Amino acid sequence: MDNPLHPFELHELIPISLFGFDISINKAVVMMWVVVGLAAWLMIAAASAKRLVPTKLQSLAEMLVEFVRGIILDTMGKDGMRFFPLVATLFLFILFCNLLGLIPGSYTVTSQIVVTAAFALGVYMLSLVLGFLLHGVKFLGILVPPGTPGWLLPLMVPIEMISQLARPISLAVRLFANMTAGHVILGVLFGLAVAGGLLIGWLPFAFTIAMNGLEVGIAFIQAYIFTVLSCVYLGDAMHLHGHEGHAH
Repeated sequence: MDNPLHPFELHELIPISLFGFDISINKAVVMMWVVVGLAAWLMIAAASAKRLVPTKLQSLAEMLVEFVRGIILDTMGKDGMRFFPLVATLFLFILFCNLLGLIPGSYTVTSQIVVTAAFALGVYMLSLVLGFLLHGVKFLGILVPPGTPGWLLPLMVPIEMISQLARPISLAVRLFANMTAGHVILGVLFGLAVAGGLLIGWLPFAFTIAMNGLEVGIAFIQAYIFTVLSCVYLGDAMHLHGHEGHAH
């Protein structure tokens, strides 16, 4: 049976070096271009239709937009709509990466920790910058949970600091681990189906089909979780434990 991690290996398609940095084109880079192109085509084609009775494409785009809008309003309130372009781009990119990665022969970009870590770190750093811009040094109050008695501060502040530092790590690892684990299981089951032949291979093949259906759901769920948590971090920076409140 082939190594189940073999599909995650990246090999240079077009070697490129710039100022000593390796920026070679590989399968992951090509898939990113495909994802960006398809997502952009979907939204542009849907926006150009603008029919009173929406087409299927227009309905799909409107559902995605309303879905992202609902996430923002639920987590950040109306003030958070200023981040709609960022959140929508993040959600669509991750969703398309996850779904297109299920096509045999393609590549799941979100199975690379460097990709998920870049997104997670970017969102977290943005939340820190936003928090200090809006609240100044008062933003450090995010390290003190509401209602914490003064004598507990020496204990709670270090714990909250660790919790804050764990946010981008958990955000990146969750998406990377889920997408990698799902594809490894699919690879193992498919390998068993091939090795088992017609006599007993049908059983792992049936599980492969079932797992593929499950992976479609996981692709949506992981894109949703990443987007929701990103909005929560930005919302925390805007509202500081919700002290200022936000209206939907």
